[in-house]
Amino acid sequence: MEEGGRMCQWSVIRALLAVLQWWSFNVTVVIMNKWIFQKLDFKFPLTVSCVHFICSALGAFLVIRVMKLKPLIEVEPQDRWRRIFPMSFIFCINIVLGNVSLRYIPVSFMQTIKSFTPATTVVLQWLVWKKHFEFLIWASLVPIVGGILLTSITEMSFNMFGFCAALFGCVATSTKTILAESLLHGYKFDSINTVYYMAPFATMILAIPALLLEGTGVFHWLNSHSPLTPALVIIFSSGVMAFCLNFSIFYVIHSTTAVTFNVAGNLKVAVAILVSWLIFHNPISAMNALGCAVTLVGCTLYGFVRQKLAQQPSTAKNFQELLPLVNDKPDDKH
Repeated sequence: MEEGGRMCQWSVIRALLAVLQWWSFNVTVVIMNKWIFQKLDFKFPLTVSCVHFICSALGAFLVIRVMKLKPLIEVEPQDRWRRIFPMSFIFCINIVLGNVSLRYIPVSFMQTIKSFTPATTVVLQWLVWKKHFEFLIWASLVPIVGGILLTSITEMSFNMFGFCAALFGCVATSTKTILAESLLHGYKFDSINTVYYMAPFATMILAIPALLLEGTGVFHWLNSHSPLTPALVIIFSSGVMAFCLNFSIFYVIHSTTAVTFNVAGNLKVAVAILVSWLIFHNPISAMNALGCAVTLVGCTLYGFVRQKLAQQPSTAKNFQELLPLVNDKPDDKH
């Protein structure tokens, strides 16, 4: 009995530590990216994204091939181009749009807009894939949409280009999630193997556009920015943190339940907003803060409703495509 209590206690501690390190890496990546664009005046989101992909590719190679911390999931050569490449393209668009939005709008606004992803996922499945959803799912989206509208209307640092980039980033995330079920069917990818296969493709896709569109600006920045070395350390450290974030997702998924994962994910957004406000002091009105809160409450409600309906055999099929890109489900304890 006592041993069972200790095991339960250790399980709670492990879950708490997993969530805290996931929060830490996520918030650090967002804050570092915003710092790069705002404080270092390195206004090149394609290049920053490319650095992230390169660091992630190298990190996944070290974890799988060198350190042997995760077994490699073998993928047929033809499937790499037929299945992995399309996913990598969407993955690339998703990351780039996130970094573009960070250049133009505050972290608090960007994080709130990202919470719109459940709504875009459901709407895309309904319009394009003709999926049917229960009334409770549609009802749970109301506070998300309402919160986003309230936040957008009252945002003091509103920028249309940054807003559109963040919004289309939600669409890219939803598309990635939906297509993963069909394109990656048969491959039980975890987060590290996902990065191992997709990051090199994403680097290849992004390298030429980054060079053509931002190469001259980056070269000018390298020649004019001072001090240069600390700035470069920050830029490449953000890439390392981006990989660590992917690595941390694997542990948090295996250490928490689905409900905990959902609540922790939304609290993570709140933490990112608070930390960014403390660092960058971007103005947030009372109504803007209320909009953020309503959105996060809506996301939490959506997660609870989705989890409850997914456990019912009659509705479970409608939620298969709402699963994350990786097949490590939060309630799957191997």
